[in-house]
Amino acid sequence: MWANLQVNRLVRDQLPGSNERVIVLLTGARQTGKTTLLKKVYPDLPYYNLDSIEYREQLRSISSFQWGNEVGSALIDEIQKEPELMDKIKFSFDEGNLVFTAMSGSAQVLLLKKMKETLAGRIKVLELFPFTLGELVHMKEHTIPASLLSRIVNSGSPTEILVELPSVLLGEKWERKKKSENYLIQWGGMPSLIHIQDSKKKVAWLKDYSTTYLQRDLGDLARLNDLMPFRKFQQLAALRSANLLSYSELSRDSGISSETARRYLEYLKLSYQAEIVQPYHQNLTSRLVKTPKIFWLDNGLLRQLAGYGFELLNGQLYENYIASEIIKYFKSTRSEARLSFYRTRSGMEVDFCIETPKGLIGIEVKNRDTISKKDYTSLRSLKEAADKKWLCGLVLYRGNRISKLQEDIWAVPSCRLFS
Repeated sequence: MWANLQVNRLVRDQLPGSNERVIVLLTGARQTGKTTLLKKVYPDLPYYNLDSIEYREQLRSISSFQWGNEVGSALIDEIQKEPELMDKIKFSFDEGNLVFTAMSGSAQVLLLKKMKETLAGRIKVLELFPFTLGELVHMKEHTIPASLLSRIVNSGSPTEILVELPSVLLGEKWERKKKSENYLIQWGGMPSLIHIQDSKKKVAWLKDYSTTYLQRDLGDLARLNDLMPFRKFQQLAALRSANLLSYSELSRDSGISSETARRYLEYLKLSYQAEIVQPYHQNLTSRLVKTPKIFWLDNGLLRQLAGYGFELLNGQLYENYIASEIIKYFKSTRSEARLSFYRTRSGMEVDFCIETPKGLIGIEVKNRDTISKKDYTSLRSLKEAADKKWLCGLVLYRGNRISKLQEDIWAVPSCRLFS
């Protein structure tokens, strides 16, 4: 469907020009297209891939005094392989001999530790994720237009935006959005997969990626003598995606201590495999739960790890897809909005809350093509609790109609919200 195409990326607008005085770090999971994007944006800069021992030795031999003259503005890939180079970049930058450097790397924990010591105040950190729906839908366009999600989140009156939209999309526009969403739900958004047409080869690629992650990315994050406990933990965490996360339960089922479980979970976060979403905490009621939820950032990797297969679509997988799209969009655009969820101890729950500087948006997720009145009962309760903070409620579903359910609660097809 997307063979031989290079899809534009949301984060591209955040990348500065090579004539600006700044150091850029583009980080993210392995195979999300960091190198491809940097080469596309900075085609005239020399490129050094530190996976090469020869490049590491050559750059290591250049003194800090000569760095600006002999290396100068450049693209440096896999910077975590030689973090000491950051000291030379810092010295040359501070001395005024270096204007611009763009770096990429996957092992965020090592990068951030070194950056805090050497590049604080000098570096712009950007994150690249698997493809978003908007990136796939608008793949042939030079720019990615603002999604409906972006417009709603940045508005003080989402209803004014929704009321102006056509209730139904027809023809090619709808087919493109729906086909792209179905693909992301089934296979996820890893760039290499879109060039593979055979389903069996896609499954094999995802399996190989999981193995590579354990051997390489995890190796950059931690020195584990035995990978089996982490592999088991990873699979059990994947099975809990979109559910409340009990550290004690997860550690017990994994056969590890609670402290180790928390450390392993941090590895999943730092390597961009999973994200923790906290419950809403603005004291709407003292009866709120404090337990977070875990979500995988890519549905294809989630399916592979949890063993769900690639044909199943249930509420858990659909909710994980919704969370991943929101998280990827907010992080890619450096949005001030924050994702959370609302759940009381009595069991009343709203799947997601989006907290913005202008107010609160509640979201319910329904994995079906139609909406009934009971689907937004929890949103009405959240609206009452939020009072003046309330902006609107959205029921995201699989159908093809934007419709008002009540004054400020709307049914919105998920593929229209994210593109």
